[in-house]
Amino acid sequence: MENLLSSIYGNQTSAMSISMLQFGTAFAASLLMGLVIALAYMYNTRYTKSFVITLAMLPAIICVIIIMVNGSIGTGIAVAGAFSLVRFRSVPGTAREICTLFMAMATGLIAGTGYLGIAAIFTAIMCLVFLIYNKLDFGAKLNADRYKSIRVMIPEDLDYSGVFDEILDEYTSSNELVQVRTTNMGSMFRLTYDVVLKDPAKEKEMIDRLRCRNGNLEINVSRQATVATEL
Repeated sequence: MENLLSSIYGNQTSAMSISMLQFGTAFAASLLMGLVIALAYMYNTRYTKSFVITLAMLPAIICVIIIMVNGSIGTGIAVAGAFSLVRFRSVPGTAREICTLFMAMATGLIAGTGYLGIAAIFTAIMCLVFLIYNKLDFGAKLNADRYKSIRVMIPEDLDYSGVFDEILDEYTSSNELVQVRTTNMGSMFRLTYDVVLKDPAKEKEMIDRLRCRNGNLEINVSRQATVATEL
């Protein structure tokens, strides 16, 4: 067990003293663990090709960087300066994607210092925990079908202040008018409400009541967006 958790480099602290066998072992192990992380992320998750390729390659990249800067302050400063010039122009990632990227980087850091046993144990445990949480749908909002956004079209001559309060109070435990927007060259208003339904089974009944009030114009009901509050 002590040998499993020790560094394959022994007391060597410089990249110049690391043999090709040691380098190849650490590099291959990093690629393998990156593949395991990518496969774990792909399980029952929406993903893009570029992101899973990044996950598979990132541990090996970090591993090589750590090997090269090991024991060299000057090289470490140079690498830090080079990475400070990198600008990420992609869209912001979700909390899950950011966490997985950190996990891949941590795996590469551990493997780069030579502790392949610890890196393998860390990868196995974190991937297992990731799969278990994903399978159990851990963190999902309870009663998510009760949280809705309602968009109602009304003519411009109808005063929207409290026009639907009576109906919404009857079918929802809470409701809030979050947006008012003009449409159709200003001839109509589009009202957006965030509501929590008392009984999701009565959603159609509520829509029918709203249609009678707004003159049978367009009504759109959808789940409340959570993108703005993520992470």
